[in-house]
Order: sequence, then C-alpha cells, then structure tokens
Amino acid sequence: MDAHPPVTPTLPDAHTRTLTLVILTLAAFLNPFTGSSIDLALPVIAAEFSVDAVTLSWVPSAYLLSLLIFLLPAGRLGDCYGRVTVFRTGVVIYTAATALIVFIPSIIALLLLRFLQGIGSAMVFSTITAIIAEMYPPGERGRALGINVTAVYAGLSLGPFLGGVLTQYFGWRSIFTVTLIMAGFVMATFRRIPASLNNACRGGLDLPGAAISSGFLLMVFFGLSRVPSPQAFLFLAAATLLVPVLLRVEQRAPAPLIPLGLLRENRIFTYSNAAALINYAATFAVALLMSLYLQYIRGYAPAAAGSILFIQPLVQVICSPVAGRLSDRIEPAILASAGMVISAVSLLGFSLLTPNIPISLIGFLLALLGTGLALFSSPNTNAVMSSVHTHQYGIASAMLSTMRTMGMVTSMGVVMATFAVYLGQHPIEPSLYPAFLASLRLIFGVFLILSLAGAALSWRRRARVPSP
Repeated sequence: MDAHPPVTPTLPDAHTRTLTLVILTLAAFLNPFTGSSIDLALPVIAAEFSVDAVTLSWVPSAYLLSLLIFLLPAGRLGDCYGRVTVFRTGVVIYTAATALIVFIPSIIALLLLRFLQGIGSAMVFSTITAIIAEMYPPGERGRALGINVTAVYAGLSLGPFLGGVLTQYFGWRSIFTVTLIMAGFVMATFRRIPASLNNACRGGLDLPGAAISSGFLLMVFFGLSRVPSPQAFLFLAAATLLVPVLLRVEQRAPAPLIPLGLLRENRIFTYSNAAALINYAATFAVALLMSLYLQYIRGYAPAAAGSILFIQPLVQVICSPVAGRLSDRIEPAILASAGMVISAVSLLGFSLLTPNIPISLIGFLLALLGTGLALFSSPNTNAVMSSVHTHQYGIASAMLSTMRTMGMVTSMGVVMATFAVYLGQHPIEPSLYPAFLASLRLIFGVFLILSLAGAALSWRRRARVPSP
C-alpha cells in the first residue's frame, strides 16, 4: 500500500458527472458488443479459415488471455500516471486493433489482433470502475455502477442480434467496422472528461510482480486449455511453483501489484472477488455454447440464433439498474447470492439439453440466467468498491476485473478441455453432433456445480459494508 495516499479530489458537478458517465458507459459497451457478436460469427470464421473447434475457441480465448495478463498492471499504471490517461490510451489501442482486424488475411492474424484488443481493454476496464467510484459518493455509487453494468449487458444484448444480422448479410468483418465507428466517437469525446479525475497516486509499477504474475497466469491459462493432456498438468504444476515466489515478491514490494493486505484483512473485498471469479466461470461461456447449439444442432441462421440469444442480455439490461439501486439499500451479499442461485436453476435446465427442446423453454432459461446475472453483478461490484478507501479504487477495480477475467478464462478452459475430449481436432460436422451435444450437457453440469458453490461462498460474506 502506498505510504502517502493522495488527497481525495473535489467531486465534479452533477452535469459533468453525468456526461463523463455517458462516455465511460459507451466505452464499457464496446467490448461486450464485439465479443458477443463474434460468438455468432464463429461458424462462418471456421468455414473461411478451415479451422477445428479447439482452434476456433481461441478467437475469444486470445482476447481473454491478454486481458487477464494486463489488467492488474494496467490498474497500477492508472494509479501511477492517472486513470483517465490510461483509459484514453486503452481506447486508442483497442480502436487500432479493431481497424486492423477488418483487413486480416488469416486466423493467426485474427488471434494476434484479438490479443492486442485485450491489452487495450485491460487499460479501459481496470480504470472505468475506479473513475466512477471516485466521481460518486456511496449513496449514489450503486446507481452509477448499475448504469455502467447495464452498458455491458446492452453490448451483450445487441451483440448476438446485430452480430448475426451483420455476419449473415455483410460478412463477419462488418462487426469490427461497426465497433470502429463507436470507438471513434469515444475518442472524439476524450476532452470532456474532467482533468480532476486524472490524479496520480504515489509509487511506481511493480515490475517483478507484474512479470511473475504474468507467468503464473500464462501457466494457468495454458494448463486449463490443455486438459486432459499431460502438458496441462505440467503447466499447472509450474503455476503452483510460482505462487510462493509471487507472494514473497509482493510482500516485499513498496507498491505491490496484488493487494495482499486487502485480501488478508478485508473479508468483504476477498469474498466478493472470489464470488466474481466463480460467477463468471459458471456463466461466461453460455452464450458461445448456445450459439453453437442453435446453429449446428437446430440449424438456425446466424441472425435467427442471435435473436434468440438476445433474450438473456436484454433481461440483464432491464434488471441491472434496479439491482444497482437496490444495492444502495439492501446488503449486496444477499442480492448477489440470490442471483447466483437463480443462475444455477437456469444452468440446470441447460444441462438437460436435447436436440428437440422447445425454443420457448430455451428462451425462458436465457431470461432466468439474465435475471440472475443482473442481481449478482451490480451489487457485487458495489460491495467491492464500497469496501475500500478512495486511494485503493484503482487496484480494487483492477483486481475485480482480473477475477472476472480469470473466471472467463476458467469457463473457456472447461469448454476447450471438454471439446478436446469429445471432439478432438475435428470440425463440428453432423457425424459429431451427438458427441457435441454430450459435451454441452457435461459443460453445463460443471457450470451448475460452480454456480451453487459460488452462491454458498457469496452468502458467507454477509456483513455491513463499511464506507471508505
């Protein structure tokens, strides 16, 4: 922890806060929109580049790997050099990578640029929550965070529908063209963010901690993605060996990358981050899996499949602001735990998928999942940011984003490992549909167990959240 935390700046006026929140909200919309749109385009990308299911899963995974590695360093950079500066830089990197993807000639180029997008997104998402938490006092923070979370879900809402339409009628590259236009608008409004939000804290970047933590995260990622091969256990063993080294380095660092003190002493902070990891591990890959199910097993075109998947994030958009406001009045742990239980009921339904399950039932399960995720996300974020002091907002925001991303990586790791066992290095074709469906049921069963465990963990953190 820094020896001399900065003085909390004067809050911007209401008009400036609202305008800044709009800019940050649009930035938060971009990646979920792109990511959920790409889910609908994966079968078309697979056909264009002639790749198998495991390679195809690297399209979202390359981005997640990059995001996971760079979130904590980006959060610390925001504390050192100003959160608005890091936010702006991240938007520029993301926009540049998006522009290049429009012209890529191969799957390798797509994966590399998705990795670059992850770097930009890490700089954006590690700072957005911290900026919002700094702008709004505790009594208004839940509502503002709820609006921001709504933007994420709005991206998830429009992504499947517009992604399907764009892919079907204009090609999958048009998804990135639309993203590029929106990112350009965000860049054009940079000057409207008040300079008072760009205050820097003391201390520099913990380079040894960043290097070791990156190695640890790489080993975990590659280990999860290679299960059940022997290589997987070598990677995971290497990650285990790095843990005591990382802890030793961080304990001695004057400005540690990982907030060990917070994790040891702040029960709300620790349990809320753990709950975020488990929640995303249990739910992140649902949209991808159902997109593949609807297109391969049920034969839907991308636009039609996207219309069905539109249900889940649409419900999230409707419920998230309400959940955010409720978290200013009701203990967030109660709301978040209820959300994970509702998500578990939905995952139970998905674990029983058949080739002829009524589409209306699929729609109901997606709506149920959207409700559960909305009840979890805004209150859990409010719990994390309200449990720390102002000068810890940057690292707290980055830590929460890292846990979310670790959950996403775990979710994709379960998918990649199961596909490797059931499908091997083969494209998804009619002869493999029974094996593909069996793999889906197993994956959703694993997600169900994770969600129930997360609900129990979330419930245990019940306590009054202290004001910073």
